Amino acid sequence: MTRFRSIGTETNAGAEIQSIGMDASRIPEAPPLLGCIADDFTGATDLSGTLVKNGVRTVQMMGVPQSPPPRGIDAIVVALKSRSIAREEAVALSLDALAWLRSAGCRQFLFKYCSTFDSTEQGNIGPVAEALMDKLGTDFTIFCPSFPANGRTVFQGHLFVGRSLLSESGMENHPLNPMLDSSLVRLLQRQTKRTVGLIDYSTVRLGCTGIRNAFAQLQRDGVQMAIADAVCDQDLREIGLAAGEIPLVTGGSGIAIGLAARLRQDGMLLSSPERDPLPKVAGLSAVISGSCSQATQRQVAIMRDHAPSFQIDPLSLASGVDQVDQAMRWASERLQQGPVLVYATTDAAAVKNAQTLLGAKRAGALIEKALADLAVKLVDAGVRRLIVAGGETAGAVLEALGVRGLRIGPEIDPGVPWTFALGERTMALALKSGNFGTPDFFLKAWSMLP
Repeated sequence: MTRFRSIGTETNAGAEIQSIGMDASRIPEAPPLLGCIADDFTGATDLSGTLVKNGVRTVQMMGVPQSPPPRGIDAIVVALKSRSIAREEAVALSLDALAWLRSAGCRQFLFKYCSTFDSTEQGNIGPVAEALMDKLGTDFTIFCPSFPANGRTVFQGHLFVGRSLLSESGMENHPLNPMLDSSLVRLLQRQTKRTVGLIDYSTVRLGCTGIRNAFAQLQRDGVQMAIADAVCDQDLREIGLAAGEIPLVTGGSGIAIGLAARLRQDGMLLSSPERDPLPKVAGLSAVISGSCSQATQRQVAIMRDHAPSFQIDPLSLASGVDQVDQAMRWASERLQQGPVLVYATTDAAAVKNAQTLLGAKRAGALIEKALADLAVKLVDAGVRRLIVAGGETAGAVLEALGVRGLRIGPEIDPGVPWTFALGERTMALALKSGNFGTPDFFLKAWSMLP
């Protein structure tokens, strides 16, 4: 198969590629193949890293870009901060992203959400998927959040985190979107008026042809949205191969393994894509952690034993204490000695207490603003190597820093690569989903940088 010519706005491809740190002289002018919409910033980075690892040349943009789309890449990931906002706003942002990706000439689209299917009872996964389907004129799509490398698997329509059902994994205590049901069919059906079905594991084991036949049968039966079981990477490959002709696919980062396999099978990827050399980033180092997931709690506990740490408290912020100024004065005395940790991470009981006293929305907003304001001050003070933990926190930090795009670097842990900010200021950024990473993540990440 041949690559399609661009149907989007004409632009100076060489200048655009140079602006995102690529060598225009060796990259053919061609529109991207895959357009991705991610509902948070860490998830977008997770997806971008998975695509790059599977040979798909990818650039990540923060928010819906205002500039013309880049050329000479295989995939664009548009990172939104839409997971936990009002349903109508999430739909509008997602449709804006779709319109921009269509102008780039993308031939297939991926709506990426968390591998733990984080969502409220009313959305936003179902409503956003519906709106994207309507705009693309398609009456069938699949939902595949599995990411086996991080212990997320789906069997008989139930989502597992490691050996535990989603509802017994700690996600039932999530401060924003508590997950109390492990049945993805039930979860999704509550968010949509469309009929939800299941492609179970016995079908997935039949491989690409069997899965494709199941797609056709489900459509004949009136099913428009189908949960796909997957317990290993090979399952994801077979699902991706079968889904190559579906205009819209939805899922976690793992499904990118299958979509990349389909592009490679069709001869649409470079046989051995050359990585661009990544910059060596000099400067001070810091960790900002807003996630309260159990994984991040363990990571913060270990980091506190090895580095100076300062805790941000929403109750203190609400009472008028300028903890941003306190943290910055504290950090300025320690940054020259090595990485520092500033965190709002705490246990479920403390989170619940703050939410009871302040309201969940206000408590979260206070923390996000404080950590974002602090990030700006840290960068102004010379921090150029920054780890941010938590999807909402990462979104707030990158918006405050004005980062418009990222290049993808080496993987620290599955789903978490180092990235490099596009723009005037060279910065290394690791955006970690709250649930991802080994307990020593904050310690070992620094050794991965060039």
